[in-house]
Amino acid sequence: MLRKRPQVGTVAVVAHRRKSLGGGLDELRRLLADEGVEELLWYEVPKSKKAPKKVRKALKEGARLLLVWGGDGMVQRCVDAAAGSKVTVGIIPAGTANMFAGNLGIPEDLPEAVRIAFHGRDRKLDLGKVNGEHFAVMAGVGFDAEMIKDADRGLKDRMGRAAYFWTGLRHVRGELVPMKIKVDGTKWFEGEASCVLFGNVGTITGGIEAFDDARPDDGWLEVGVTTAKGPIQWARTLGRMSVSRSDSSPFVRMTRARKITVKLGAPMAYELDGGAKGTVTELRAEVVPGGLTLRVPEPDGPEAQDAPE
Repeated sequence: MLRKRPQVGTVAVVAHRRKSLGGGLDELRRLLADEGVEELLWYEVPKSKKAPKKVRKALKEGARLLLVWGGDGMVQRCVDAAAGSKVTVGIIPAGTANMFAGNLGIPEDLPEAVRIAFHGRDRKLDLGKVNGEHFAVMAGVGFDAEMIKDADRGLKDRMGRAAYFWTGLRHVRGELVPMKIKVDGTKWFEGEASCVLFGNVGTITGGIEAFDDARPDDGWLEVGVTTAKGPIQWARTLGRMSVSRSDSSPFVRMTRARKITVKLGAPMAYELDGGAKGTVTELRAEVVPGGLTLRVPEPDGPEAQDAPE
């Protein structure tokens, strides 16, 4: 029998109404009633970009537990609004892509995700911040962002995760762009590259294990730059990632840093947590240590080996 937590206080739900999991939002309401929630704030949005306003309203109303219903794009928007606050966040992974939840052992199972949100443990996690906006999983500029931008055009709803691979095939011939990268104030890379990634966790878009040593609570961001060009080089790079360490590829260079500056020789698309954000010629990224409190499985759960005590 599960031990009930003390009075949880006001619970807020911010839900993307177009996303579904299990029995949907109706089942979520029933599960919340089973948890004895009495003070419930309920917000539904048609698009993730409308979620931050609801999160800020929930915080103003005194929410102690914030449940986010949706995929990584929805989580990113909500995390950006909740960063630095005292609210605890629980993720209900109802989206097409749920990288953050998957990295932390939160399953795509509605009753279990709710159980974790109420009976899991609180874990202080880092966030990344790019050009003033927070992310939880990763950020990228170049190939990765172009692939995601195309996948956002209705493909994800029709094809799911396969949309990333489909659009990726269309961008493997993309041109390399001159760029200069500084990590913690020191020049680290200067040359032509096709993609730069910042990672807070190990597994990123499409289930790729990109950052082998990443931990979401170590006070660092992983940084990777890729010089692969064309189908053959990209196939070698992705193949090496699937069977070995990412930095074992001759087309990949990796490090970690607290602050990163990227200056591009031409405008490139960038993304945060799998959501396209437009084009830029410069990125400024930094880690925000302990920027979010998240409810995660207990240490004997799926993420036990990753969880420091």
